Formats: sequence, C-alpha cells, structure tokens
Amino acid sequence: MRIEIKDINWTVAKLADGTEKTYWYAWRGGPRLQGEPGSPEFIGSYNAAVATKVVAPEGRLLRLLQDYQKSQDFLGLRDRTRADYIKQIQKIEVKFGDCPLKALARPETRGIFMDWRDELALKSQRQADYAWTVLGLVLSWAKGRGKITVNPCERGGRVYHGTRVDMVWTIEDETAFLQSALAHLHLPLLLALWTGQRQGDLLRLTWSAYDGSVIRLKQSKSIGKKRRVVRVEIPVGVPLKAALDAAAKAKKSPIILLNSDGRPWTADGFRSSFNKARDKAGITGVTFNDLRGTAVTRLALAGCTEAQIVSITGHSLNDVRSILDAHYLHRDPELARAAIHKLELGYAKGSPKPKPEHSSQNGSQNGHSSLAGKMGKYQ
Repeated sequence: MRIEIKDINWTVAKLADGTEKTYWYAWRGGPRLQGEPGSPEFIGSYNAAVATKVVAPEGRLLRLLQDYQKSQDFLGLRDRTRADYIKQIQKIEVKFGDCPLKALARPETRGIFMDWRDELALKSQRQADYAWTVLGLVLSWAKGRGKITVNPCERGGRVYHGTRVDMVWTIEDETAFLQSALAHLHLPLLLALWTGQRQGDLLRLTWSAYDGSVIRLKQSKSIGKKRRVVRVEIPVGVPLKAALDAAAKAKKSPIILLNSDGRPWTADGFRSSFNKARDKAGITGVTFNDLRGTAVTRLALAGCTEAQIVSITGHSLNDVRSILDAHYLHRDPELARAAIHKLELGYAKGSPKPKPEHSSQNGSQNGHSSLAGKMGKYQ
C-alpha cells in the first residue's frame, strides 16, 4: 500500500564519527519524524504531527506562533535549539493560543503572562524563565515585522536567580569518581578538568586534534543569532597525557571519547551515564558542566593570570572574571590562606630589623627578636 506524504522536509547531519544521518520532519520547521521512511512508526508519527497542524485564524497568538516557526529566525537555529523552542511554544499554544493580538496592548496582559510564569515556576523556575524567554522572542519577532505594536514580555526579568556558587569538584570528589567509575568514564573527567572545555566540544574531539603534547580544537558557541568560533591550543598536563596516550594505543574510532560499546557518545547518553557514575561514587551537588568552572578555579589557585586562563579554556575575559568573582574564588579558603602567606613573606622581607642591644648576646633575651625571625616559620 502506497501512502502519499506531502510537504515533508529533511536535513542531512554529519555525526561525530564522520558518518551522515538524515533527519525527517513533518514539514519545514515541524516536528521530527520517528523511524525510517515507509515504516509504520514513520507514518504514525507523520499522521500524529499533521493532526496537530491547525491553521490558526488571523488575529490570534497561535497564528503568530505558527508564522514564527516558518521564519528564518527560527529555521536558522540549530536542531537542538529548535526542538527546545518547540517544547516551550507548545506550552504557550495550550495556554494562550486563542489570545487576540489586540489584547497584547492592554496593561493587564503583562500581569497575566507573569502569573502564568509564576505557575510554571512552581515546578521549575528555570523552565518558567525559558518559556517566558521564548514567548518574548516570538513577540519581539512579531513586533519587528509590524504584526503587533507592543511586546508585553519586554524587560520581564527572571524568576530563577541561583548561581553555581560552591559548585566545584574537590580533589576528594575527583578521587572518589576515578576509584568508582568504569574506566571509559575516566578520560572525560580528566579532559574536562585539564582543559576546561564544554561537554559538546569534548565529545566531538578527534585524535587528529592531539599531537602528543598539545590539544588543538575549535569551540563553537551560539551568541544570539550568531555563532562564535574560538580556536584554542592547550598544552597537555602529565596526568592527562598519560590517560590520552593509554587510550590512543587501543583507539577504535577517530573520536577520542567512546562509550562502553566503543562508539561515540550521544549528548544524552553521556550525561545519563556520567550522572549515574557520579551518584554511585557518592558525589553530590556537582555536574559535569561544573568541571569547566572547576578548571578555571584550579588554574587561578595555581597562580595563573586571567589571560592565561582564557588561553586555555576559551572563555572571554569577562566570563573568567565572572566565574572568579561571583561564583567560586571568594569562598575558597585556600586562596585566602595563600594571600595571607604572601603578605607575611612580603612584610617579613621589607620590615626594618632592630639592632641588637649590648646587654643581650643573641638579641632576643629582652623579649625582642627580629620580625624576620618571627616570620621564619612561614617560609
């Protein structure tokens, strides 16, 4: 039996191992279809997608949401970002799809949207902020196109104000993980700690980027509608070199980090496996993403300047300052102890030394001794 499918769309993506994979969508900007073309799963997912595709009448928010998903502002985003946006758009459709566009200009509409965000925040503050952000983006796009005159989500602030303060892997955490986790998870931990790179960049890292002493890679990060590419060259420390050289002897793929089956990781698969290993090791309060900030912190504690840290991690100077100033170092007791130690040494070297008195053979019998002598135990 032959079934005609209209308006279907597809993209071809290059995977981390160099192979190509075709992804099918119900329509341009629509949901991704499951299974292979022609299979029952594929046809079923297509029919389910089409059943939800209702053309909204003009003058309703649902129409704006649909039009936005046909725009280049949306279609130009990465697949993962589009998928995340669609999840938030679906929430908006359910709650406000029938909202007349003329109601957006009413003063009370902003309060109604904020009440909805507060309702979502009862389950997750971050997801509430994400939904608010996506709604704001859609309305900003519509305002720029002259479809509406007011964006009630402008300058709405955030519900979630948490930080990753104290979310740093300790040496004890690192030791516990390496002792408990399976061997194929050791290298990802060491790479993150000794390079300060993001999970995505590390999972894509190839053996050709490592020459035995230096890792060269290109970071890719979305900044608004633009993508920022940063090239970094990272000298490889001794512990990481030992782990990389051991893995190189048994390499099975152009990709460095592989799962237990010897295949490149998917992002979700890695995150799940790493979190299970972390929990098994009894480590709480930190994630793999916190290893990037931990690397920045350890470099600073080792005496590296901000410029030296940036040359390794690829952060901007402002990002490094934010990490060091707002999230980590102001609570690290080792930094305070090191600072006082330096002050003591400097004071001891620069202070005047009293002359010995004639009545004392060693200059200390009167209860007086040189400041350098008092400070000597710290040197």
